[in-house]
Amino acid sequence: MDLNSDVGESYGRWVLGDDAALMPYVTSVNVACGFHAGDPTTLRRTCEAAAAAGVTVGAQVGYQDLGGFGRRFIDMDLIELTDHVVYQIGALQALAAVAGTSVRYVKPHGALYNTAVHHRGQARSVVDAVRAVDPSLPLVGLPGSALLELAEAAGLRPVTEAFADRGYTPRATLVSRSEPGALLSDAAEVAARMVRMVTESVVTAVDGSDVAVRAESICVHGDSPGAIAMAAAVRDALRGAGVDVRAFA
Repeated sequence: MDLNSDVGESYGRWVLGDDAALMPYVTSVNVACGFHAGDPTTLRRTCEAAAAAGVTVGAQVGYQDLGGFGRRFIDMDLIELTDHVVYQIGALQALAAVAGTSVRYVKPHGALYNTAVHHRGQARSVVDAVRAVDPSLPLVGLPGSALLELAEAAGLRPVTEAFADRGYTPRATLVSRSEPGALLSDAAEVAARMVRMVTESVVTAVDGSDVAVRAESICVHGDSPGAIAMAAAVRDALRGAGVDVRAFA
């Protein structure tokens, strides 16, 4: 099981998260590409830290929305969206190369991630971008999403993902951040939840029902309160349950 986190989201003098402290506990990092967060120096330094820790780097692509942190839906031209994703992957590829590593996969961020669950047009734009840049790059998304369905049909490797620190709806989608139960912060609870997801393929939804979730990778958001403690707890709990924690790419 892969354990990933969103990193590289600081911008200039504004610092978000503690990427360096998080690196020892994860196996992959989703590095911002400058559109929803991150500046070139932050991204290079983040890639250097990942390389030093032996952590796999992925490109986290999103809407061009620094003010909204990429968490606002943008109804944009689909060709333009493809170009935006190509641009972001290319930018991070260059900075990763300078830092002594490489981009090994792609994952949408925020509103684009959630939109691509159902919006087939935007999902296809992301898939088209990844295939155009490098069809060997896996694409990470929510199980059952249009994004992963279209990725597989296009010959890309789809990688299913679960979220340690997010609430689930009874439909196995993520609870909106504007609603109660969206964010989880108790490290022990989160760790036990993820062990159950890995061993039983279910998580408890906000209404108390069990929903099926099968994933190859688990995300702990780097900007969540207690992110480092949660990542450490999830890693240790998985290993304690006999799960091999390693990168998928």
